[in-house]
Amino acid sequence: MTPVLAGIDVGGTNTKVVLATTELEVIDRRDLPTPAHAGGAAIVDAALGVVTDLLEVHRASLAGVGVGAAGVVDATTGTVLVTGNSFTGWAGHGVTAHVSERLGVPATLDNDVNAFLLGEVAAGAVVGERDVLGMTLGTGVGGALVLGGSLFAGPRGAAGEIGHVPGFGDGLCTCGQHGHLETIAAARGMAARYEAATGRRLPVHTIADAARAGDADALSVFDTAGWGIARGILLTAGILDVTTVVIGGGVARAWDLLSPAIAAAIAAEPPVSGASIRVEPSTLGSDAVALGAAAQVRARVLAAVA
Repeated sequence: MTPVLAGIDVGGTNTKVVLATTELEVIDRRDLPTPAHAGGAAIVDAALGVVTDLLEVHRASLAGVGVGAAGVVDATTGTVLVTGNSFTGWAGHGVTAHVSERLGVPATLDNDVNAFLLGEVAAGAVVGERDVLGMTLGTGVGGALVLGGSLFAGPRGAAGEIGHVPGFGDGLCTCGQHGHLETIAAARGMAARYEAATGRRLPVHTIADAARAGDADALSVFDTAGWGIARGILLTAGILDVTTVVIGGGVARAWDLLSPAIAAAIAAEPPVSGASIRVEPSTLGSDAVALGAAAQVRARVLAAVA
């Protein structure tokens, strides 16, 4: 039977399972509701049930399972450390031990934003790049770094947390502090800015439609978000000399609105190095986290063989 990899993206609402070749070509994918309040074992078992079904359908043998999960994780021990209130009993669960015990294959676990970036480097918008900033624009703003071809987590695992860099006004951030990039470039912050201007609370995709229809307040929300994203990119370029960026997440679906504002802000204050900055939207879309997790376990499998 053909050896394959499984990548799992565990979100608070949905879990995505991708079956891929060792070249990271998608064979099949399934989405399922996450049993987020049933505990860690139930969350993992639900995903592994889908993996098992896909293996039977495609008559394939499993080489490894990679998992990407929202929240703070310990990639070394394969354990979830901290989660939001959308989960119950997920923090503290030994994910990789559970997977390996159940399926008898190597397993890896990482933060979902790290997995997103690994996916885009391995098979997406920035294939082969060795120094990249990854940003995800969703309910919050996530960030991750690949330096010299490897994930760089920093001594406390917080490297790349571009969403919580201050200097972007005085809005209250989800972390409790003020003026972070997340307050102007994440869905929640963008909706709040539009509501403050118009008195109407709308989801970001509806604000995007309004902007395309010429709504000045909606356009201002996206212009401000694009400016903030560009500032985060320029900070990274100035401090780390990283000038390749990939951006994903639900807010990035309005790339036609964000991209001009990002480009204009970067053109106005280019990095002192004189290097051009490459900013790409995700090409893997909703597969990015699962494929990045598969790429991570692939590296573990290949290292074991070597």
